Amino acid sequence: MKRLSATALLASYLGLASTLDFHVPESLPTNASPRLSVAPVGVSIEFFAFPGYVTNVPATKTCLQNLKDLTGTWPPLRIGGTTQDRATYDASSTEAVTYNVADPKDAPETLTFGPKLISLASEYGGRVTLGLNRRLNNLANTIAAAKLAKNSIPNLHAVELGNEPNFFSKNDPIAQGAAWSPAADYKSQVAWQDNVCGNLSTDALISAGVYFGTAPMSINGLTATEGDANRYVKQYCSHNYPQSKGTADLPKLMGHSSIATQIAPFKAEIAAAKSKNRPHVFGETNSATQGGGGISQTYGAALWILDYTMQSLVLGTEAFYFHQGTIGNCAYCWWGKYSMGAPYYGAYFATLALAGADNIAPLDDQTTPYAAYVIYKAGRPAKVLLYNSDYYVTGVRSQQSFRLTGLSASTVTAKRLTAPSSTSRVDRGANPSIAGQTFENGSCVIKGQSQDEIVTVVAGIATFTVEASEALLVYL
Repeated sequence: MKRLSATALLASYLGLASTLDFHVPESLPTNASPRLSVAPVGVSIEFFAFPGYVTNVPATKTCLQNLKDLTGTWPPLRIGGTTQDRATYDASSTEAVTYNVADPKDAPETLTFGPKLISLASEYGGRVTLGLNRRLNNLANTIAAAKLAKNSIPNLHAVELGNEPNFFSKNDPIAQGAAWSPAADYKSQVAWQDNVCGNLSTDALISAGVYFGTAPMSINGLTATEGDANRYVKQYCSHNYPQSKGTADLPKLMGHSSIATQIAPFKAEIAAAKSKNRPHVFGETNSATQGGGGISQTYGAALWILDYTMQSLVLGTEAFYFHQGTIGNCAYCWWGKYSMGAPYYGAYFATLALAGADNIAPLDDQTTPYAAYVIYKAGRPAKVLLYNSDYYVTGVRSQQSFRLTGLSASTVTAKRLTAPSSTSRVDRGANPSIAGQTFENGSCVIKGQSQDEIVTVVAGIATFTVEASEALLVYL
């Protein structure tokens, strides 16, 4: 029988695991990410709901401004989703969008949009990706909308031609009664790219793929058929939702090693995009499909955003567009008219960690619940991000000790992301916090004074304690 020392017994009683040791490389290691974009963490807004978000939801501008204040750049914006492929452009309409629904919480089955939607998009200060219809097979209509977007949106980054064609069927107009298959979609995408960009006399405009997951259609398959049409492609795009609606497996969602397993298939998609000298993006993503009810309102989903972002950047993806759905019926949304969403705290903390960074490198091997990343600026370590993905609800809250070596300063400061539990929800009065600060419901204004932690470094070594379901950002 193994005997524990008094120190080990105390650590066990306090829920403190054995210390993890990580050396901080003073120069960029070989497992570092490619060079990062200035603002990788962005938002996707459902097509029909976009005008409402920017005109009727006060928190929208402030929440985006908060992220801009960290990086100096507005987060990238994508306007699209299921309803982009139900929408027809009406050049004569004076409304941004026109539709009818039986319940305000429903998404429309059919809608039109006018030049006003394009005008609203043109007012955004960051880069814009606009989703347009392909499912309805009205090429001339899509070209007309794309022309207006190209001429009117100063920061137009890309145009999508259809949304998640994985789910098209022979009953959709684009299929013309034939079975819809990967080969059919690849042929359709390339033809539409050629027609749209040919009519606009432009290259490098299309966000291609827009695939849900990696099968049966894939970027790997699409790039093999692009040929000369690759010149029309700005980026290759995947959609990713780790869980389905109603699934409440929060420990798996936020688990460090399970995140690694879930995103592993996208490595081949990223490589396929790179083979065509184009970036890969997660053009629409969030924690669970169809709004994410039951799991996506939680603080655990915020932790998923944080670690999912870091791990995917290491794989080589360039940007993330976290989806915001129907106003008033969207569990995974970061903000609403009246309440903040807990996931916004993860997005803000991820942006805080990446602000000013050039590269990120993992220190762990993604096989345990505990993560450590070094964040580099100009080839030198600037920050370390520590994450304890152990699930916590009630009782004694376990802790993990991280010991960092190779530090040069005599003291370092740190900011902590925490909440009462993994299942904490803002709409139930359990706010997460970042260094003691919160975001005001309805406005997204930052409240409270920042409470940085100061840790002494001795002989290049400092030790940090991170409780279950917490993250710590250490400034070197």
